[in-house]
Parts: sequence; structure tokens; C-alpha cells
Amino acid sequence: MQNPFHYGGTVSGAAFCNRAREVAALHRAAENGEKLFIYSERRMGKTSLVIHALHSLPKREYTGAYVDLWPTDGETSFVTATAKGIAESMSTRAEQLLKTAKELFGYLAPSVTVDEEGKPQLTFGVKREVSRGPELEQVLATPTAVAIRGERKVAVVFDEVQRILEYGNDSVERRLRSVVQKQERISYIFLGSRKHLVQKMFLDRSRPLYRAAGHYPLGPIETKHWLPFIQQKFRESHKQISAQVAQSVCELTQGHPFYTQHLCHALWELCDGGSEAAPELIRRAVKVLLDRESYAYTTLWDSLTLGQRRFLTGLAMEEGRVKTFSAAFVQESGLGTASNAQRAAAALLDRDLIERDNGSFVIADRFFRIWIRQMHLQ
Repeated sequence: MQNPFHYGGTVSGAAFCNRAREVAALHRAAENGEKLFIYSERRMGKTSLVIHALHSLPKREYTGAYVDLWPTDGETSFVTATAKGIAESMSTRAEQLLKTAKELFGYLAPSVTVDEEGKPQLTFGVKREVSRGPELEQVLATPTAVAIRGERKVAVVFDEVQRILEYGNDSVERRLRSVVQKQERISYIFLGSRKHLVQKMFLDRSRPLYRAAGHYPLGPIETKHWLPFIQQKFRESHKQISAQVAQSVCELTQGHPFYTQHLCHALWELCDGGSEAAPELIRRAVKVLLDRESYAYTTLWDSLTLGQRRFLTGLAMEEGRVKTFSAAFVQESGLGTASNAQRAAAALLDRDLIERDNGSFVIADRFFRIWIRQMHLQ
């Protein structure tokens, strides 16, 4: 039987856990033409959430365009990625997709091919970086044209939006700001996998997108939602898990979706069909996962300075929020001074090893946190 716990990619359908409140908020944003930037730790399920929300909007009333900016490196690729996301939101059949792309983006020389699985692949024939000012203006105006033509509301999602910071200039940001301000009927959702960079884009007064969208922090999934989900997945696959064992999983992963699904995936594999996951299976599942990552974690640990290691160890050994610059933490962690702790935190933030968390920090990789704890306790 197929493992019911999914991780590592976009999670959808029955594998998607709860987020009912967040989905409702995104539906309201689409209904009201709101602009939001969603920020969170890495792997918190932002992409899965917005795709799930877009797919659950009534098709007759909404068009939901998902634009992945990860492959982009400048204005030209931003233009084609946006055009691709909008066109694909309106059709999935090759003939209709090409027709739609030509109607909306004929100036970008669109073409459609079919891959080995029979799926249409839309590409554009524009050349690489020359000034694409007119094309940028046109593609950003398209959501309004789509809304008018189809008499629908339009929601546009820009994923990995922090890539815009690497374009070499702020022309895309400035034009995007102008569009976001003027298009009242269009909802824009901005996501990014590097929280501190996304916050810089929208909270730094010197950036064009400063305060251009409302803030929507995305946190872990509460244990009360995980417990019935985990137990149901075990039960549906003819295995059992008690609420106590499921809660122990959530305590280890701190409710983080990626790490909770990953640990449950390993736990399910170790649990025999028709039996119940015993508490000791969690230890075995954790060992399996840490053994897989041991080389990577050791290499990463060796690349850190002594101060960074001490900061991470102090953070890993504490439960709940930690006052990392307090005299107690500095002394117990062997950091010497608060300024040493601040330097370590800044370096670890820059490497995405820790994330800010309501005035404190958390270790981004929950399994790395467990690895550090176990290493310290040996």
C-alpha cells in the first residue's frame, strides 16, 4: 500500500493537512482583490497552501494564476514566467493553450510542444536580456484584461519572489509596485522561501514594494489538527497509532508540516500492516532519518565557527522561545558576550540555518536540531 504521508514537494488533495483558516483567508483575499505577502520559515508549506487555495476557488468565478519565479534571472525571464503562469491558468489543452497564449502574449512569440507524458509545454521565443520595458508593462496589465474578458476575479501568485532582488536593478519591483497599487480588482499573493529577504522587500522603506501588501505570517500546524490527520492516515492504511504517539511526533517536529510528514512517512514504513506504531518506533524512525542526513549534517557542522556551534547548541537544548541575547543564555552557551551571540545569529540567519520567531529564533531544520541535541547528550 502506498505511503499516505507526503513530503518534499507540493502536497495536495487528501495528503494536505487542514489549514482551513488559512485557505479561508486566501479565498477572502481573492474575493476582495487584496494584496498579501505570506512569510514563514522554509518548508512551511506556503506553495502547497496557495495552490490548494487556488484550486478550490469556483472555476466559473475565478482565474488563479501561479507564477514560479525560481528559474528567473532578470526582466525577460520574469516577463515570460508571468505570461506562462497566466496562460496556463486559463487552459490545459495544447490547442487552447496556444490560442490563449497567442491572443494574450503574441508579442512574446509563444509556442506549445507536448512532452513524453502528453502534457503541453508553453515556451516563448523572446531573446535574452535587452530592455523589455514595453513587454513588462503589457504582461503586468494582462490580469485586468483577463478579468474583464472573462468577467471573473483574478488571483495572481508570485512564488519565490525574493529572486527579484537578484535582477541587478529594481525596475521590476518599481513596475510591480505601480501595478499592485492600481489594479483594484486583482488579488496578488507574494511568497518566498527566504523569509528575511521577503521581509526586506516589503518592510524596508528603501524598497519599491514597501508596504505594498498586507502581512500574513504562516506558522506551524497545531497539534490538535495533526492528531486526527495522522491517526486517520494510519487507520485508512490498516495500521494504528495512538494519540500519545502522534503527539510525540508533533513535539519532535514542533508542528512543522515538512518534518511532521517526513517523520510520519518513516514511522509508517516501520510499522507492520495491521499493527500499532509503538512509542519505540519513533526512536527508530528518527534514527533512520538522521542516518540518511548524517554526512550532510556533519559537513555543515564542520563549516561553522565555534561561536555559531555554541549558539545552535544552546538553541537546540532549550524548549520554547529562548532569549538568545540574555546574560543567562550567553553564559550557559559559552558565548562570552551578547555581541558574540548577535554575530553568530546574524551569520546563521544569512545561511538560512535559523529563522526569527517572535523575538527569538528557531533552528530551521528540525532534524538538524534533533541531531545537535543527540550529539550534545552523547
